[in-house]
Amino acid sequence: MVFEVFAITSAFLCGLAVRPFGLPPLVGFLAAGFLINAIGPRFGMPQETGPILVYLADLGVLLLLFTVGLKLKLRQIGEPQVVGGALLHFALSVAVFTPIARFLFAPDWTAAVLIGIAVAFSSTVLAAKMLEAKRELGSFHGRTAIGILIVQDIIALVVLAGFSGKVPGPWALLIFATPLLRPLLYKLIDWAGHDEVLVLTGMALALVLGGVGFEMIGLKGEIGALVMGLLLSNHPRAGELSESLWALKEVFLVGFFLSIGMSGLPDMDALIFAVIMGVLLPLKGIAFFFLLIAFNISARTAFLSSLSLTAYSEFGLIVAAGIPAANPYLVPLAIAVSVSFLVAAPLNRLAHPLFERFETPLKRWERKMPHRDEQPTDLGDAEVLIFGMGRTGTAAYESVQNEGLRPVGLDADTYKAKAHAEAGRHVVFADAEDSNFWSGVTLSGIRAVILAMDDLEAKLIAARTLRRKGFTGPIVSHALFEEHVALISEAGADETYLTMREAGRSLADRAVEVLRPEEA
Repeated sequence: MVFEVFAITSAFLCGLAVRPFGLPPLVGFLAAGFLINAIGPRFGMPQETGPILVYLADLGVLLLLFTVGLKLKLRQIGEPQVVGGALLHFALSVAVFTPIARFLFAPDWTAAVLIGIAVAFSSTVLAAKMLEAKRELGSFHGRTAIGILIVQDIIALVVLAGFSGKVPGPWALLIFATPLLRPLLYKLIDWAGHDEVLVLTGMALALVLGGVGFEMIGLKGEIGALVMGLLLSNHPRAGELSESLWALKEVFLVGFFLSIGMSGLPDMDALIFAVIMGVLLPLKGIAFFFLLIAFNISARTAFLSSLSLTAYSEFGLIVAAGIPAANPYLVPLAIAVSVSFLVAAPLNRLAHPLFERFETPLKRWERKMPHRDEQPTDLGDAEVLIFGMGRTGTAAYESVQNEGLRPVGLDADTYKAKAHAEAGRHVVFADAEDSNFWSGVTLSGIRAVILAMDDLEAKLIAARTLRRKGFTGPIVSHALFEEHVALISEAGADETYLTMREAGRSLADRAVEVLRPEEA
């Protein structure tokens, strides 16, 4: 119990300490892991990651991949820029990093190849965590990045099986039969209700059926958790299931980041390795950018996707731990992964402002023909423009329509936009943070704009750009937190409402309306 108290306290203090610098808490959790490793033994703490922390870290990764799968569609993984980008980047990375590793670190070419393979992968956990925090998992660049990561994870499993001699047996072919489970899984979600049974259902599917079940047939549990999520991604309650697991997943992932930091204190050789790998880190992002551009992706999508993928992978550590020839490089690789997280996390947090700053030189590399998911947006004869077609945006759309006005909804999730269109609503795919959208859209017929997306940065960019383009009509926004109200108003919104406060007022108004006839 003493160790758990020490670990939780360290994670809390370090996570709190990085906030004033605008860094995500995971950077603090990594620092806490190094702190525990460095000073823990003086207080009787274990110097290495214990079995409990490893177990919690594994649970966190499985739940994260399960919730990522809930927000994906299987056909996203088969898109050319996803499969082609992942395979070409892997081959290019191994070709570049292997000679560098042989020249600087590795005693032979086998070890050099293993180092090249380990650093070729990008972090699934970091990318998914950052994209989810910004609510961009469903956006085009988010889907592209996650799809590439899934393909990379499959490559990692193949490499691990090949070098370790643990080739999956014939039972692994059962993965192709998993779609047959979909009707049963749908029924389970329907029966689970909306309380703690739904949470337990999600955990059972991710950890038992996905994690343990896939390991029993010779596959990694991480792939199993992801597959279970993919099978449920089209269920109407997939979003609710993801939300119900959010807190558990966040707590368990603290264990993951602590375990990375506690994987070992570096010696001088490990520090030199980590520094050199940190200097070479931009090569990963640059390669991804130009590969995605080659697949006809816009500069903005290529930049944001590439930035999400610019970090060394925890899967590289799994590969190194599972192959005896790579074991001596486990601690240096762990330090390099930690350094890449420290660099990539703040850069991803500033991804959109960074693109705005370097937009002109980046767009010079764009190909002329836009990708089919990035075509110019036609608003038709709409009078009211609604950004974000979640529950809030959908309610706003229906209210505007009931008032006799013509609304158009925009959403950065192509599948959500398509579902709304199939339901008879005028909703099209567009990203408020995409300069291509703003350069191709005409606002002459729009009389009012409603900002209903959750992401603060998206609302700020939309409000500023609308005013910059000369839009003079009312901009009405909702806000999740009181400190956001002033920021949104300063960006150009005429009225900003706190969502939960307005919901409470509406309930109170309705109660008063019901009581008045009784009093009369």
